[in-house]
Amino acid sequence: MRAKKHRNIPLVTILGFFAALAATPSNGHADELTEDAGSWIQVVGEGSLKFLDSSLEKGRIWLEGQSRFDDDWGHWYQGMARAALGYSLSDRATVWAGYTWLPTQNLGKPYISQQDIWPAFRYVWPTDIGTFTFRTMVESNFLRGDQVRVRPRQMIRFQHPLELEPRLSLIAWDEVFVRLNDTKWGGEAGFDQNRIFAGLGWTFNPNFRAELGYLNQYIDDNKHQNETMHHLIAGSLYINF
Repeated sequence: MRAKKHRNIPLVTILGFFAALAATPSNGHADELTEDAGSWIQVVGEGSLKFLDSSLEKGRIWLEGQSRFDDDWGHWYQGMARAALGYSLSDRATVWAGYTWLPTQNLGKPYISQQDIWPAFRYVWPTDIGTFTFRTMVESNFLRGDQVRVRPRQMIRFQHPLELEPRLSLIAWDEVFVRLNDTKWGGEAGFDQNRIFAGLGWTFNPNFRAELGYLNQYIDDNKHQNETMHHLIAGSLYINF
């Protein structure tokens, strides 16, 4: 039996794709762009539910926590706790159902505790030059009272191990968010934000991986009139079990 080969995609094509994603969205009627610096720190754990019972081998659990700082690292403004259960359709495809809690204290604004429920789909595509990951989430954001904002988000991620040191990888990803409906607290329908990351990853062993790099977060305001751009140092620890 002949070995199945991955399609060879030129690296220049991949780099060009991410360069196109890096282009900042434009609404055509922006009044002001506010820029700021900060950092995001996250720990993500994911594994099979077979530790509970061998029959649950295809069941998955996803646990995640984040802490976010802005105002040139002088202000903690947001935390995030996420939990989800999933099912592996194959060794590449997984479906999820999850919950997110997002306590937020922006400068000059009232405290808000956003809660989300969401389905998600993830597909992992290994190639000769690295691994692509596609993740689609459709959030129902519970903002205040009975208002619910529906916000799909799409991520495309690429990881390229370096030949000189296979434990070291180049990482690049982009994620775009869109509001599907108008809400008083969640803004008018349309483009919401874009996040793009470039950095390095180090795989300690099959169970632990760390990543560090630059994250650019571009946010459109509720009325599509002003924008905010966060320049962030992002650090992550991934634990597989």
